[in-house]
Amino acid sequence: MEKIIECIPNFSIGKRKDVVEPIINAIKSVGPDVKVLDYSSDEDHGRLVVTMIGEGDLLRDAVFQGAKKAVELINISDHEGVHPCMGVVDVIPFVPLRKATFNDCVKLRNEVAQKMSGELGVPVYIYGNIARLPERKELSAVRKGGLEGVAERIGTPEGKPDIGPARLHPTAGAVAIGAREILIAFNVNLDTSNVQIAKDIAERIREKNSGLRGVRAIGVELESRGIAQVAINITNFKSASIKQVFDAVRSNAEKFSVGIKNSEIIGMIPKEASFTGMKEYLKLTGWDDKRILENYL
Repeated sequence: MEKIIECIPNFSIGKRKDVVEPIINAIKSVGPDVKVLDYSSDEDHGRLVVTMIGEGDLLRDAVFQGAKKAVELINISDHEGVHPCMGVVDVIPFVPLRKATFNDCVKLRNEVAQKMSGELGVPVYIYGNIARLPERKELSAVRKGGLEGVAERIGTPEGKPDIGPARLHPTAGAVAIGAREILIAFNVNLDTSNVQIAKDIAERIREKNSGLRGVRAIGVELESRGIAQVAINITNFKSASIKQVFDAVRSNAEKFSVGIKNSEIIGMIPKEASFTGMKEYLKLTGWDDKRILENYL
């Protein structure tokens, strides 16, 4: 591959573990030039997160085939999960890696958006870098209120999709597609079932409340595990490292006399974001060096 672009589609699968393999197989059906590096699902979040790399038409087609299969198999009305979502194919971000630019990602973004709306009838919101509307740069603004919030706004001038019909798809909802920088999805599991503590910690560490720059966070309950979690997106790991974020969660948890049970990184991270002894320091589960992006570039 001359240019390498990362794509991390998120699917709202609820508790439907049976749809994971068909979606992954659909993505892989375009051939070996698009590589699926990682995928994981969580029954509490109700979400399947896939990390793939490729370029050009093949990456576009792989993403679309996965999306098409998800729309075929899943009804968003049946969704269960604590993670905010607005559709069966909830979000499709493109990230420039080796020799790729944001213009390359925008081209793919636009092509996938046209296929999602034109062939599947799913309304598309454009977010991230080079969003068509500046107020839609942040995914949280596009997805505010989840599926219900989008449903209330979609018929209004300010809530109209960027591409496609001004109505939700009856079973697939809507999708956000964009180009963005590298994002690290990092979850810290607390040694308590009190979700309000997780929500309080999330509120304290997030950027918009004068917390850590580039940090987005929510507190959620993981019912299947009987614990509360601070679910975090680090949008700029150079401004707020994984270690700094973990330390901020831990110090705030200590104020509630709560410890850290463990933590998890969803998907891949760049080598620059890692550090020696990271697995032990962060109490990471399911981690090994195969989740470093540079191993595949």
